[in-house]
Amino acid sequence: MPHLTENGYEVTYSNILNENDDKLFYSKGKLWFKLWIGLKGILIRCRDLVRLKKFDVVIVYREAQFLGNTFFERKIAKSKVPMIFDFDDAIWLNDTSAANAKLKWLKKPEKTNKIVQYANVTIVGNKYLKEYALKYSNSVEIIPTCINTDIFKNGKKEVSDTVVIGWTGSLTTLKHLKQAEPVLRELKNKYANKISFLVIGDIFEPFDTVEAEFVKWNKETEIDDLSKIDIGIMPLPNDEWSMGKCGFKGLQYMSLGKPAVMSPIGVNTEIIEHKVNGFLASTNSEWIEYLSELIESAELRKTIGAKGKETVIEKFSVASQKQLFLEIIEKLTS
Repeated sequence: MPHLTENGYEVTYSNILNENDDKLFYSKGKLWFKLWIGLKGILIRCRDLVRLKKFDVVIVYREAQFLGNTFFERKIAKSKVPMIFDFDDAIWLNDTSAANAKLKWLKKPEKTNKIVQYANVTIVGNKYLKEYALKYSNSVEIIPTCINTDIFKNGKKEVSDTVVIGWTGSLTTLKHLKQAEPVLRELKNKYANKISFLVIGDIFEPFDTVEAEFVKWNKETEIDDLSKIDIGIMPLPNDEWSMGKCGFKGLQYMSLGKPAVMSPIGVNTEIIEHKVNGFLASTNSEWIEYLSELIESAELRKTIGAKGKETVIEKFSVASQKQLFLEIIEKLTS
């Protein structure tokens, strides 16, 4: 968005959730509050329709509102104001968070294909998402999830003999970390105090058999917190939802020069060249083998980390992709 403003565009944001709403929305219960959020979202979008003609292009990220209809996207399409539809997950699947499981009947993820049809251009984060979108539109572009490498630079790292294995993510992806517990437990048995584990996120449910330090995610301290780790991990289950993931965790680690070990699912296999700029691990034994190699060699961590950072700068940085985004906007507004 800063690149758009630098090129003469004015950007207006219209979010349904504010920061306080977000905390409560992903909490268990709070049904009356969530009903209010739904109603508030409809009012916000009605306001957006009233002022729609003031804008030259509308970008819909994931969906205009939470309920299972495309009323607002359809109205935008009929207005003739160009619409960009942007999504970075397999959102046509129903992957409702545990906190909102009772409300999943209100969602209709299959509406995604209708929004693709309404949009002038659909922007997706990887080839798997593009293959889906191309079933419903010929106007589909890939812009991968990007890291702002002007901001994500190596932060402070205290000198220590302890190798820190870290993970960062939200409540909705915490279940993916939990599947790595047997690996972390075996590594702890093997290396004892030579290693420790760090989890950065909005919430953390402690492991049953492994001790890990938890740091609450904070925008102001995020880079310094991530810089505390020596190795970053991104475990994923082999399912359709994971195929749509865009590798953001891994890219964050790599942008800071940290070696990443990731499941070989979806775009991860495009980001990582195995044993060159990172590691791809399928089985528990592979996870243990590759993490052990990194734990035992500071030089390997440095070499792999440097190659990973190179990859992010060349292919997954804001600087490498922002011109394509501007060109899409200019084509719609010219």
